[in-house]
Amino acid sequence: MYKKYINIENLSISEELYSFINNQALPGTDVIEKNFWKGLSQVTHELSPKLKKLLKIRKKLQMDLDRWHLENFENEFNLKEYKSYIEKIGYLVKEGPDFKIKTKKLDKEISSIAGPQLVVPIMNARYALNAANARWMSLYDSLYGTDVISSEESISERYDPERGLRVIKYTKEFLDKNFKLKNSSWKKVNQLLIQNHKLELQTDKGVVKLEDESKYLGYRIDKEKISAIILKNNNLHIEIIINPSAFSSKGDPAGISDIIIESAISTICDHEDSVAAVDAEDKIVGYKNWLGLMKKDLVAEFEKDGKKLRRKLNPNRNYISVEGKRESLHGRALLLNRNVGHLMTNSSVLLQDGSEIPEGILDAFVTSLCAIHDLKNKNNSRTGSIYIVKPKQHGPEETAFTNMLFTKVEEVLGLEKFTIKCGIMDEERRTTINLKECIRTLEDRVFFINTGFLDRTGDEMHTSMEAGPMIKKGDMKQSSWINAYENNNVDIGLNCGFSGVAQIGKGMWAMPDKMADMLKQKISHLEAGANCAWVPSPTAAALHALHYHELNIFSKHFEIKKRQKAKLENLLQIPVVKKPNWSVEEVNKELSNSAQTILGYVVRWIDQGIGCSKVPDINNVGLMEDRATLRISSQQVANWLHHGICSRKQVLEIMKKMAKVVDEQNKEDKFYQNMSPHYDRSIAFKTACELVFQGKDQPSGYTEPLLHLNRLIKKN
Repeated sequence: MYKKYINIENLSISEELYSFINNQALPGTDVIEKNFWKGLSQVTHELSPKLKKLLKIRKKLQMDLDRWHLENFENEFNLKEYKSYIEKIGYLVKEGPDFKIKTKKLDKEISSIAGPQLVVPIMNARYALNAANARWMSLYDSLYGTDVISSEESISERYDPERGLRVIKYTKEFLDKNFKLKNSSWKKVNQLLIQNHKLELQTDKGVVKLEDESKYLGYRIDKEKISAIILKNNNLHIEIIINPSAFSSKGDPAGISDIIIESAISTICDHEDSVAAVDAEDKIVGYKNWLGLMKKDLVAEFEKDGKKLRRKLNPNRNYISVEGKRESLHGRALLLNRNVGHLMTNSSVLLQDGSEIPEGILDAFVTSLCAIHDLKNKNNSRTGSIYIVKPKQHGPEETAFTNMLFTKVEEVLGLEKFTIKCGIMDEERRTTINLKECIRTLEDRVFFINTGFLDRTGDEMHTSMEAGPMIKKGDMKQSSWINAYENNNVDIGLNCGFSGVAQIGKGMWAMPDKMADMLKQKISHLEAGANCAWVPSPTAAALHALHYHELNIFSKHFEIKKRQKAKLENLLQIPVVKKPNWSVEEVNKELSNSAQTILGYVVRWIDQGIGCSKVPDINNVGLMEDRATLRISSQQVANWLHHGICSRKQVLEIMKKMAKVVDEQNKEDKFYQNMSPHYDRSIAFKTACELVFQGKDQPSGYTEPLLHLNRLIKKN
């Protein structure tokens, strides 16, 4: 936290934020310094009271729901009465007539190219650049370096020719499946030729061509030799790299040394769940990196394996088309920005009454200001749009507030109305059951909806805390509400005209080391209707992209529209067990799992300011975790404590036991600070316990208030 503030326009602004905005973000935008600060002040002072009212509505509705469950606890759950009650209190709003979204100027990566979506913590410049550059990935490397290609021996630094041959075999099968040849196979091709800009493939039995010649787009030449062939399937491109002298091509008679596959079509640069940003110092790190991406001058220098490396944004990829014209393919993922939600405030700016600025308002202003640089150079959005994903909104009143906020930001920054597009994260229960009306409030801005199992389950638990003890976490995915939730999101999106216009997304594959399993399972997201789905790494993006070649999502949308729509009644089923008969061993196993997850994440958040990382679970399987994981685990333990499934003493003993496990798992980390045996001295251990023991009383079950408070204590 910064003690020195600049006083201007009824605001007190941290000195470093003031300097960053004036000296780095504003120059080159045509936004006048005085107008920016005046506009920020006026909008913030106008909207802050409105936002506080919305947060009070959240609190009142929660109290009303708690009261209903307490009064009806002994009775069998009556869905009809419950539905009538939530309509009466305004938790469930009346659904209006059908409509289609009207969002204009959306990039093709949003409207017509279906593919993987990365989420990257914006505070890490190197990771952000990797994610932006993950638009194009080596399929050879992604297969060779993962468990997709099984091997009796572990992968070593020395090239394994046998493993390389298995990669080549896999890619030939991929080509045969998606880029079929007339009466032949890619396995039989021994030379790729260009005649009058047309593609010909030589085999021992003569020249063959693609079965569908429209899939061939062009080629690239290097030193008067063909170096790449450009193909397209389901709007996704691949580049077949030809380099007979490369070691990776020795097992290929055609001299193919790699296949570069279009992978991460879009990337969410995250200021929210995957970062630990608690003050001006932290916020500026994220804002600077976002500005660098928008200006296309972000650079990361780092050391790896004793070598000094420098990373920057990749250029576009040029080629010669089938008509002989020079063309190019966009070289980077379309970058979206996830702002924070409506709850938190930040000390980087203080209002006239001394209160902290709502962090979501600050994010909207600063990230949009930085994006003006891209509106001028078109290095990211070629249609002149700014994409902001807005999380943790509760119902149509809050999405309408977001629309109002974005309108006012556009007015202050001199942007055309609806320049700022909005993604709605369907991860809160009140948004799920009112999704159509939430979309209606943003019908001119919405570009994205998605489902997120973890946050949504956390809110399910907190909203119905008084209904009874919740089922085990592992059983949640088989419960009726979760299936209705996943289907409802797609049903509503398609009904509102999203197909071919906007993104319908699905959640994260959390195990970055288990790519073979991902290839088997994650196609289910496409089958469910997702034209984008989250992946944890650039490598995962390359492999998940194979699913989008296999299945045409827009044809799938046509099929899904015919199915029976998800029912509200199923969405409202509450996943509780009124009279659980779990053994002590079962309860302790579930508690140990949650405690280990909580501690493994919190200790890095508090002690090192790491908001997202690969955290080993209780079985030492690495899971990509952010605050959503923490929310579900802490709410489950809080719920079981509240309903007497376990005792405070029992939970504390398990937390101490799991702290030792987490300490052992992190023993190779030179920056790690042990929680055991001096638990009372560890702010991280204290925070983890607070998240559980105070979980019932946290707003919507969110973890941010306690994390931010204790991280500030640790920093200071």
